[in-house]
Amino acid sequence: MGRIFCIAGKSGSGKDTLYKAVLKKYAGAVTPVIPCTTRPMREGEIDGENYFFVTDAELQRLEDQGRVIEKRVYATVQGPWTYFTPAFDPEPGRDYILITTLEGIHSFLRVFGRAVRPVLLTLPDGQRLHRCLEREDAQKSPDYAELCRRYLADERDFAPEKLSAIPGLRQIDASGTVEDTLTAFKRLLEEK
Repeated sequence: MGRIFCIAGKSGSGKDTLYKAVLKKYAGAVTPVIPCTTRPMREGEIDGENYFFVTDAELQRLEDQGRVIEKRVYATVQGPWTYFTPAFDPEPGRDYILITTLEGIHSFLRVFGRAVRPVLLTLPDGQRLHRCLEREDAQKSPDYAELCRRYLADERDFAPEKLSAIPGLRQIDASGTVEDTLTAFKRLLEEK
């Protein structure tokens, strides 16, 4: 089995940007693991590219079949939204990348063990909040209450004790350019 790079970080830390840049630069060498969600699609998202947008019934069917690696439910201001990663069979020698949470990393470690490479993107809070606000402003119906909920939840979800509980967690400072962040990720790819 190759490696599974699990990218995590607070809202606005640049996870999607790095993910897209890696897939563009290393097309064919790094394979995306596309998660599923029951939340509504955001402006500009594409089903099967950003997420597979599924119903609660589809999620339940996969759970009944034991085909869910990890799942998390967020109590949003618009009701519960579920994100999950369906089971997949990695090809030997192939590297994979996905965006997940710290809990998701733990689930992947349980299923795939040493193949998992946990990566945390870091960014100063002010810069993160600015990015989140710009992203929300671009939506047809901005949801600032949800933005605030996510921002505050990140403070709990990425507490120092939770970060220290993840073996082998590597951190990338995402406060520079996309190219800087991609260069830092390239160093991880070059490690064996």
